[in-house]
Order: sequence, then structure tokens, then C-alpha cells
Amino acid sequence: MKLMRIGAAGAERPVVRVDDATYVDVSDVTDTYGEAFFGSGGLDRVRAAFDERVASGQVRRFAGERVGAPIARPHQILCIGLNYSDHAAETGATVPAEPVLFTKSPNTLVGPDDDVRIPRGSTKTDWEVELGIVIGSRTSYLDSPEAARDVIAGFCVVNDVSERAFQMERSGQWSKGKSAETFNPAGPWLVTPDEIPDVLALPMWLEVNGIRRQDGTTANMIFDPYVVVHHLSQFMVLEPGDLINTGTPAGVGLGMKPPTFLAPGDVMTLGIEGLGSQRQTVLPPR
Repeated sequence: MKLMRIGAAGAERPVVRVDDATYVDVSDVTDTYGEAFFGSGGLDRVRAAFDERVASGQVRRFAGERVGAPIARPHQILCIGLNYSDHAAETGATVPAEPVLFTKSPNTLVGPDDDVRIPRGSTKTDWEVELGIVIGSRTSYLDSPEAARDVIAGFCVVNDVSERAFQMERSGQWSKGKSAETFNPAGPWLVTPDEIPDVLALPMWLEVNGIRRQDGTTANMIFDPYVVVHHLSQFMVLEPGDLINTGTPAGVGLGMKPPTFLAPGDVMTLGIEGLGSQRQTVLPPR
């Protein structure tokens, strides 16, 4: 399934995408896709309703509605840094021995086509196309990476927008450069694992103003999604609906020569094969 939330910000309703033109409304089955939904067998309930309604022709046509993030605000957004070999090389960083963890504020989450706003004082706002993981059940101390497959609800496209000066030049944690408002566009849909033949063979890309900046593949991950989830479960309890950003391939602004960063009016477009695409216009500080 491809789970979506459509409608005005703060009033999104849950639907399931059928194709580019149509969807099934499941707002009578659940009010949203969030912690309670994933933690109570919601995917099975929605799947049953979806199959029945598609079979009986109970589908609706998209009518230009805003697309929100495919999940409601999560308990936490966890992020893995330097998780692509080519990205580590372009930034001059040593390939990490284990996943590098940082966090983003959950209120950074916005829809895939919502505007991204440069924060006050920013000089180095950057882009990062990434594969997102959504956790499907309360999880801790997994026995193996293979066991992580059973606790993943699905995958989505995310843009881990970053302010590099805040992140790297202001001391303290990376989270300072990761948690500005609008810094985590997600979606357009959450794809359940059964729809993805191989999550480690997905082309991914990002363009700024029509110029290709990132052209990578999940095959270059240092720590795959299952290793990441297993690793995190050893240090914290993962809650249903939690979002994990798994790192970005080469081509970020920080790695360009000279480094190049976002400016008001820039347009980012990005996507991952099978998971959809995003488009954001960059706004000045408020």
C-alpha cells in the first residue's frame, strides 16, 4: 500500500493511493497515520478496507489537494549521518565504524511540496535526499538486523534539510543545524515493505533549479535500514510511527567546490524510485 494524508495543514485526512489519479478514503477507519494507528494493527485494518473498496469501485479522484507528510507528527525523528560511502568521501569524513546518530525536532515535519524556510542567521542551508523508515511497532533490543524487518511499517522520501554553519561551526550537537522549521519534508506517500522488491537498489536524486546535484542509490549505504533499526533498538525504545532518516548520497552543497547553498527562490525537486517525488520552494527567513 501507499499511505497518504491529504488536505490543509493540520486537517489532513488519511487515504490510500491507487494510482496517479485515484485513491481510497479510509478516514472512517482511522483518523490519521500516527503512533496509535501503527501500534494497534492499523495497517491490517486499512489493508482490508482498501482491498474491499477497490474491488467494489469505491475510489475517488485526486482534485489538487495539498499532500501532507504521510505520517502524523512522530514521537521522534532519528537521523543517521555519513551513511553513504560517496557522501563521506566528498565531505572528507572518515567512514564511521557504527551508525552516527543525531536527532531532528519532530515539528520539522512538513509535506513533500510545502515550502522550506531558511532560518534566521543562516548562511549555509543545504539539501539531502534520503530514504526514511517508519517504525510499525514498539521495539527495543532486537536480536538481529533480520528481526528489524518485522518492525518496519514502510519507507518514504525525506529531505533532511540542514544548516551547515549551525551544525558544524556553532559547537554542540548536529541537531542545532537540523531542527529549524520546515527542515523535514516527507512523502508523498509511505510505501509498505511488500511493495519494494529490494530497498537496497533504489535510485535517488535531487535537483536545485533544474540542475542535478545528487544522483545516487541506496546500494551505497554503509549501514542498511535493517542494521540501522537493530542498532538504534539497543540504545532506546522505538515507538510506532517514529521516523528514521537514513543518510544521503554525494552531491550536497557542502561537498561542492566551492560549497554552494540554498537561497530564497530556489526550487528543490527530489525523489526515490517507487517512493515518489517532492518539490519545495525556498523562502527567506521570517
